[in-house]
Amino acid sequence: MPQIDSTISTSSMAYTANRDHMLGLIERVRVYESRTQAKSAASRERFEKRQQLLPRERLSLLLDPGAPFLELSTLAGLGLDTANLDASVPGGGVIAGIGFVSGVRCMVCASDAGIDAGALQPMGLDKQLRIQEIALENKLPYVQLVESAGANLMQYRVEAFVHAGNVFRNLARLSAAGLPVVTVTHGSSTAGGAYQTGLSDYIILVRGRSRAFLAGPPLLKAATGEIATEEELGGAVMHASISGLGDYLAEDDRDGLRIARNIIDQIDWNRGQPPELPRSFKPPRYDAEELLGIMPADHKRPADMRQVIARIADDSDFLEFGPDYGSATICGHFKIEGYPVGVITNNGPIDPAGASKATHFIQACCQSRTPILYLNNTTGFMVGRAYEEAGIIKHGSKMIQAVTSATVPQITIYCGASYGAGNYAMCGRGFHPRFCFSWPNAKTAVMGGEQAAQTMRIVAEAGMRRKGQVDEARLDAMSARIVDLFDSQMSVFTTSAHLLDDGVIDPRDTRAVLANVLATCREAEARTPQPMQFSVARP
Repeated sequence: MPQIDSTISTSSMAYTANRDHMLGLIERVRVYESRTQAKSAASRERFEKRQQLLPRERLSLLLDPGAPFLELSTLAGLGLDTANLDASVPGGGVIAGIGFVSGVRCMVCASDAGIDAGALQPMGLDKQLRIQEIALENKLPYVQLVESAGANLMQYRVEAFVHAGNVFRNLARLSAAGLPVVTVTHGSSTAGGAYQTGLSDYIILVRGRSRAFLAGPPLLKAATGEIATEEELGGAVMHASISGLGDYLAEDDRDGLRIARNIIDQIDWNRGQPPELPRSFKPPRYDAEELLGIMPADHKRPADMRQVIARIADDSDFLEFGPDYGSATICGHFKIEGYPVGVITNNGPIDPAGASKATHFIQACCQSRTPILYLNNTTGFMVGRAYEEAGIIKHGSKMIQAVTSATVPQITIYCGASYGAGNYAMCGRGFHPRFCFSWPNAKTAVMGGEQAAQTMRIVAEAGMRRKGQVDEARLDAMSARIVDLFDSQMSVFTTSAHLLDDGVIDPRDTRAVLANVLATCREAEARTPQPMQFSVARP
């Protein structure tokens, strides 16, 4: 295959400025992530007094040593617990990701019980729903490490209560789809949260620590006048020996995690799956470090996305599809760790020819069962009289239809701008890509703030002229408000906080992340779980 030649000058002032900007954004992401980890770890003394492990210590014992773990949605809820980003603690109260347990690729979800006793934080519900969706779509066993105070009653919202039912519905759907749900209940699992434990196929309770009841002692007394201790009402021994809720009684956290690993090992999840032999491949010819300086800080400046491909593709080989037709829309084939992938990306707005080419390419990838990668970097579709006459709506709609109906896994990475209907055509979050990640510099909006302000200024000014007086100061103030409104919402620190992606990744990790999720997709395509009419029920 033809190889991409590098046109990047790593000694240029522009490259250095771009690199410094990207590194600053990466550091900002790491600061927010480390704040969450530090907040949880600050509970160490309390956990040690109870002879418990911290949530991330539990994860480390559950997961296979040295195996990759792709943590998801680490910035969920950023700025939604407090408007002060210097004090915000993101993550939604949940640690989640794809990792290996006893050699099996699983979706793992752990209550971050070191923060507010594991109570759900802003966007924690949405985060749980998203990871359950990923587990269902990619046929992954679901392993939960539960210890949660549940919802914060001081911040009760009826809509959150109603939507939370989807978490329990999805647990039943996972089981019915033949995807085992394994739960270690390390501590509290109360009220509606008790069903997070109860709707599991395998339940491990920890002696002296696990608690599961629909109404805890205070609510029980308030509702019925009955008085009971937590242990009497919903302790591990009672549930393992009397109610039948617990299948295994662990002596402590470590023992519970050992049992969970044994369960995954004993169900023989990989039976009938011939081990996939690694394919030979050559790494990219150019250093992943150079990805830091390719994307301009200003999205109005162009970037050649072929240079991004050259730094993630095996041997920097890229077979471009229709390079001379609709040239601002780049389509083609390359491999990641020996496995083929089709790519669609942008060196500018999408024109009618580019939309038609992309539609053709999507259909061809579906025919050959080749996964599609979208590297978003577009300000949207071309506008103007000539483009309308050329059928930009018709051809853009055709591309959107192809994205919607594609029968192969689609993976999206926001590398730069993702504006307007270009976000939709490039398989934005609303089109349910199998996985969706952002680089720290990415921007997502219906349009740029300046364009929105100018559009509204023209409309408002016309209205003022009809009334006979144009107030320039009022127009300037309105424009400033609109620019601030748009600019405050388009960065990844807002979009990722609202779960509009599955996480913000360092550009240097792009190839590793893609290799991981493509392997997850390949396993899903090859696997046929044993579906049932109903999920596994308690005796």
